[in-house]
Amino acid sequence: MKAMILRSPRPAEESPLEMTDLPLPEPGAEEIRLRVRACGVCHTDLHTVEGDLPLPRLPVVPGHQVVGIVDTVGEKVSRFAIGQRVGVPWLYRTCGVCEFCLRGLENLCRQARFTGLHADGGYAEAMVVHQDFAYPLPESFSDEAAAPLLCAGIIGYRALRLSGVRPGDRLGMWGFGASAHITLQVARYWGCEVYVFTRGEGHRRLARELGAAWAGGAEDDPPAPVHGGIIFAPAGHLVPQALRVLERGGTLALAGVTMTPIPELDYDRLLYWERVVRSVANFTRQDATEFLQLAAQIPVQTTVQTFPLDAANEVLLALKRGQINGAGVLVL
Repeated sequence: MKAMILRSPRPAEESPLEMTDLPLPEPGAEEIRLRVRACGVCHTDLHTVEGDLPLPRLPVVPGHQVVGIVDTVGEKVSRFAIGQRVGVPWLYRTCGVCEFCLRGLENLCRQARFTGLHADGGYAEAMVVHQDFAYPLPESFSDEAAAPLLCAGIIGYRALRLSGVRPGDRLGMWGFGASAHITLQVARYWGCEVYVFTRGEGHRRLARELGAAWAGGAEDDPPAPVHGGIIFAPAGHLVPQALRVLERGGTLALAGVTMTPIPELDYDRLLYWERVVRSVANFTRQDATEFLQLAAQIPVQTTVQTFPLDAANEVLLALKRGQINGAGVLVL
């Protein structure tokens, strides 16, 4: 099979991925193999290829928003059949027996493994995954439209819940890429008023088209303080900007897997009045199941730009430069 493989991390400007031939992976007893049809390109992929994340194995095939068709199943597989379309997200496997897994917090499992980081992901013509960590996809979504749901959508859904917003509340969102443009639609479905803080005029225009009540820059004043906020951009300097417009008792959720340093915070001005800052770490299988059902119910409209597999380096560089409006998706 063809695959885009990372042998050593390098800046996106240096085209860190190379096209290569790999043997088709064989599924274990409880695993399925899928022929990949589409794979979303995520900021986490960018952090992976540039070495911002610890890399537990090299070489590795990135990609964790994978849509494919099951073509082989292990002898103990019961959840999926050959020919079924499935999705594979970031969470590749958990131990199932630690205190976090037993408390329904498998996203915090110390033995968790992640797609495209610990195991080869979807920048390839095929991949394998345990049957319990793959998901049937709503038929209403095309392959390329479904791909961003599998990380951008699920992590945005978890971040939205952890922000504590309720119907009728005002939500602030900092950064407007793949995850934010999906999360905005969920928030609007819940009846929230959404303010978007982003640099690009194209991103602001898309935000307004999707229902944002206001869009401006991080330094701008929104029409009113927000009851909850989500920072999607991996930029620590946005934290004080967001706290500046966060209402008393509000929660600011940080949705990135990594972030540049956060400046020193003025406690009296920015944190007092029971404001909360919390990170969002991965997601659970329950999050994934709930969100995919909700996405079909709304229904969520994903804005995507599609590219061939061999353009993965160019897509990652465009993502780094903020040139992807919505989500970038590799289509095989």
